[in-house]
Amino acid sequence: MCDWCRQHGLRAVIPEKRKVHGRQRGRPPQHDRARYRQRNSVERCIGWLKHCRRIATRFEKLATHFLGMIQLAMIQRCLRLLQEPSKTT
Repeated sequence: MCDWCRQHGLRAVIPEKRKVHGRQRGRPPQHDRARYRQRNSVERCIGWLKHCRRIATRFEKLATHFLGMIQLAMIQRCLRLLQEPSKTT
């Protein structure tokens, strides 16, 4: 972790690689597992939203219209998940 990050109170969320070639100074930063899980779910949601062409290319010029399209995409996603049969049973 760099000195600037440490001075501004930023903490590592992503764990470091296990095998790093070369020597590194100091103790490796500890990552927060709970925050890492939240970050992962947010990244997967953004990745899914990018599959919606209209959102990925940002056809809408006004922020309110763009937000509306994101809300519609999320509603569509929720409805699709409700329609799918449960994979656990």
